[in-house]
Amino acid sequence: MLEITLCSLVTILPDFLYRRFVQGKRIGLEITVFSVWYELRWGISACAILALSLITTIFYFHPSTTNVTLAFRTVTILPETSGRVSKVTAVNGQWIKAGDEIFRLDDSRQQAALDTARTILGEIEADIVLAEASLEVSIAKVESAQASLRQSELELARSLELQKRNSGVVTEQEIDRQTALVDTRKASLKAAQAGQKESEARLDEQLPAKRINALAALHQAEVEQSLTIVYAGTDGTILQFLLKVGDYINPILRPAGILVPDRKEFDRVQAGFNQISAQVIKSGMLAEITCISHPFTIIPMVVVFEQSVIAAGAIRPSDQLVDIGQRAEPGTLTVAMEPLYAGGIDKVLQGSKCIANVYTSNHELLASGEVSGSKAVLLHAIDAVGLVHALILRLQAMFLPVQTLVFSGH
Repeated sequence: MLEITLCSLVTILPDFLYRRFVQGKRIGLEITVFSVWYELRWGISACAILALSLITTIFYFHPSTTNVTLAFRTVTILPETSGRVSKVTAVNGQWIKAGDEIFRLDDSRQQAALDTARTILGEIEADIVLAEASLEVSIAKVESAQASLRQSELELARSLELQKRNSGVVTEQEIDRQTALVDTRKASLKAAQAGQKESEARLDEQLPAKRINALAALHQAEVEQSLTIVYAGTDGTILQFLLKVGDYINPILRPAGILVPDRKEFDRVQAGFNQISAQVIKSGMLAEITCISHPFTIIPMVVVFEQSVIAAGAIRPSDQLVDIGQRAEPGTLTVAMEPLYAGGIDKVLQGSKCIANVYTSNHELLASGEVSGSKAVLLHAIDAVGLVHALILRLQAMFLPVQTLVFSGH
């Protein structure tokens, strides 16, 4: 409407003034409701052409959209295991810090597994003490067997020496008995040494391995028990949290609530523009928004990111072929904008509905002197018509609360 009004001032109005005061045609006689088209046909045609050209230029080089929101993320409050709620610490609407407890699940099963793991570990620790004592006994047996063997070997050597000097002093039967005794005590020494190696292997390898397994089982039991306590992973506000003691929570089918993290210092506004705007919108372009939750305010923004794909064209593999013709929505170009000045959108509620304009600026190109003549005039005109869109946005900011409160019925 504003574009048509402006165009009519340089087309229809001069045509009417010419016919009224130059040609002398009078309103109500030559110029009537029925003869307006014929009498003002040149002005009306020029106004329509000029208005369409102006509207096309404005909306192409200075895109606008109502698909704008201050997007934010949410964190689902879920335990990593299923169970019944035994204690609820937080309440709905509460602000909590990262690491604060939210609720607990019944941990009787996990506590039993933890006690069992501790008992097994205690038994292994006792076995290690017994194995150390057993090793000391084995070492003593080896030393005793070695001493007995040395004594038997000395007695056998003495008897053999006496037999060489006087064959009648020591009989052959005595020599055979002592020889057999030496062999027996050698076997006893080997048995004692084997027992020592067995005790060492049990103490150095078997029991440490069992202890490691027991510690792993204990750690697993402690982890399983810790999973029954749900903590906040970030600072934020708990919403839709109506959990009661006795409720059954399932990490897949039954979430407990939602945690809305605190907003960052610089929030990003997400906007969806018409796909034709992809040829115009680039990072660094200036923009403006006005939001319902913060009325009568124009907030300067800057484009920081334009998505390289259209979300509506995404295809998820399945067992059926996708018919592109079934996609009714053409989709929009997703653009992210940040406030030009720090704290510019602090008063805008997250998730608020907004209206956005993005402005094409050729100031740097014109100031460089690289363009001149008709092209420079055209670029000046493109920048100038952005003022119309800026004025329209301010009119929208003025009438948006009235439209929302009065005409929408909300």
